[in-house]
Amino acid sequence: MIKTNDLILRTTTTLIAFILFGFSVYLFFAGHNKPGGGFIGGLMTSAAIVLMYMAYGMESVAKIIPINFRVVIPIGLLIAVGTGVGSFIFGHPFLSQTFAYFQLPVLGKTELATALLFDLGVYLTVIGVTMTIILTIAQDRKDETA
Repeated sequence: MIKTNDLILRTTTTLIAFILFGFSVYLFFAGHNKPGGGFIGGLMTSAAIVLMYMAYGMESVAKIIPINFRVVIPIGLLIAVGTGVGSFIFGHPFLSQTFAYFQLPVLGKTELATALLFDLGVYLTVIGVTMTIILTIAQDRKDETA
């Protein structure tokens, strides 16, 4: 195995991954009123994680982020379906929502809606599916070269 000098990649990855994570959080919270939400937020988070895998290697990132992404998929689906079914408890139609305004430390006055819980389920499901697919392909590729 040839070890290349990837100092520039690792240095820029730290900054770019931080920016991607921050933007994904913004997209996640803005999603029920503006373009964004759980789907695109999940894709942005997955992109940041994949960039870290490319720069630092699978073993290093697995130590930092010890998550089995296959477990994240059913958790996200359970949250998304639970928010839809939860409206039945209060006698409202499926996937009904309500909202209120809260003062959050970094984001300021922010509207939080029950749709945010649905977006959280979508966010987790997208991260789980995307990372499972990418890591499975990477593992298959690694097995072919070994």
